Amino acid sequence: QPGRRTALASIVGAAATLATAPAFAAYGDSANVFGKATNTTGFVQYVGDGFSLLVPSRWNPSRERDFKNMILRYEDNADAINFFGVIAEPTTKTSISDYGSTDDVLKQVSYLLGQQSFSGETVSEGGFAPGRVAAASVLDISEGKDKKGNTFYAYDILTRTADGDEGGKHQLIKATVSGGKLWLLKVQVGDKRWFKGVKKDAIGVFDSFNVL
Repeated sequence: QPGRRTALASIVGAAATLATAPAFAAYGDSANVFGKATNTTGFVQYVGDGFSLLVPSRWNPSRERDFKNMILRYEDNADAINFFGVIAEPTTKTSISDYGSTDDVLKQVSYLLGQQSFSGETVSEGGFAPGRVAAASVLDISEGKDKKGNTFYAYDILTRTADGDEGGKHQLIKATVSGGKLWLLKVQVGDKRWFKGVKKDAIGVFDSFNVL
């Protein structure tokens, strides 16, 4: 899709200017994870100020705040690399579509993919272009409406860094607008943990997130 390729190329260009920003490069197999959670056993309902979601019962609240305006954060008590956070940013917009297309919003929220720990010169190996210390593959992008009719954008992104941490990280991001706020949900799971069962926790959180 030309539009998708153009959007990703723009993000790559920004990453070339900001060394700590993730560079986008296609790799890995596509996979659609945006299915309904069929079994919510093992989750606890959480109702916050303006939103609700299901929290995996073995995840604990965290005081760490990775990003500005993060109002809630939980992490896996078995491995802190797995966590989710809810961000509520004031906005005058009335719909996520006011920010543009799914590709436009992807560029605006790419900071949620985080920074990586490696710094320095790199050579072209392991799938990385010379000088690039991070890569990401957009596995899926979707658009839908919640129970209140609010439009949301959803993203499934797999990132990896030059230090090879966890073999990569699955990043599930949902964006919507309601009540004068831009709501962002980020769920992160290490790739190795993803295939060891934590995928169920991640999708359970992601699928259950609703603004009130």
